[in-house]
Amino acid sequence: MSRHGRRLAITALGVLLLFPALLAAQGNPPCSSEKNREFDFWVGDWDVTVVGSDQVAGTNRIDSILGGCVLLESYETPAGYAGHSHNAYDGQTGQWHQTWVDNAGVVLKLDGGLVDGKMVMSGPGLDPQGNAVINRITWTPHDDGSVQQTWDVSNDDGTTWTNAFDGLYRKKN
Repeated sequence: MSRHGRRLAITALGVLLLFPALLAAQGNPPCSSEKNREFDFWVGDWDVTVVGSDQVAGTNRIDSILGGCVLLESYETPAGYAGHSHNAYDGQTGQWHQTWVDNAGVVLKLDGGLVDGKMVMSGPGLDPQGNAVINRITWTPHDDGSVQQTWDVSNDDGTTWTNAFDGLYRKKN
């Protein structure tokens, strides 16, 4: 790399490293808008059960990271299934985005936002036979502090939906 190229790269890196501090000094810290806080009701350390029963589905920890710009999900079940997601509000599109990956090789990419107090995200996927489906996940905060997560799947372009998972999140003691 030329001397000019190195100088340009160092300058660009310096700007990227200082940008959050510059915004904070101006009173506009990154990811501090109301839109960026819409999904904070999901932050916590949770026991997850199947709705309508005491059947343990797993545990889930949701952390606010990177200065509140990202929610990091870490889910696991007693049987060894595990997955992680990154969730963030994209100011350019005006939507929330989730990317989920797990130890079964599943990758979900969902987009959406707050609808009537519920976080609703959806996106295309494939069923186990390789057929196109739409995944829709809804997170509903309840007055008692619990959160219900409902995952529905449609194989007819959203005309009908089948429930794939209905879990109730209760904060750990």
